[in-house]
Amino acid sequence: MANRLARMHTAEHILSAIMRIHYAAPKNLELHLNEKKTKCDYQPAVPIDEAAIRRIEAMVNAEIRKNHPVTAFMLSRQEAEQRGYDLWKVPPDAEEIRIVKIGELDAQPCSGQHVTRTAEIGVFRIISHDVRESGRLRLRFRVMDTDANVPVSESVR
Repeated sequence: MANRLARMHTAEHILSAIMRIHYAAPKNLELHLNEKKTKCDYQPAVPIDEAAIRRIEAMVNAEIRKNHPVTAFMLSRQEAEQRGYDLWKVPPDAEEIRIVKIGELDAQPCSGQHVTRTAEIGVFRIISHDVRESGRLRLRFRVMDTDANVPVSESVR
């Protein structure tokens, strides 16, 4: 099984795609990636209630189960800009940009570790959330082993 950080990071890409596609949250505004839990902030265009949180979790898990291939390729900065990739997190002096692609669901600039297929992630669980007065949504999540449905053990590399 892939290492926990790769599983969490790939899950974050899927979550961000779901938020962008279904809740008009254009990007992850803040990210704290950790092996045990990860937090992400979004500014959705629509209010998020408890039912929406469960739908988000279900949609992420549905994409994980599709077992999308996760691939990466390089583009020049100019080509990445021409293709419309969001380069706000890419250092300004980077001349080559690594794009991580998850099936047909998502393709984003990223230099982090990822799984090779989404089914390696396991089960995605939103463990808490809150909505700020500004409407900014903070989601905290973890990934769990598929068969045991328990948090990923310390024995995973």
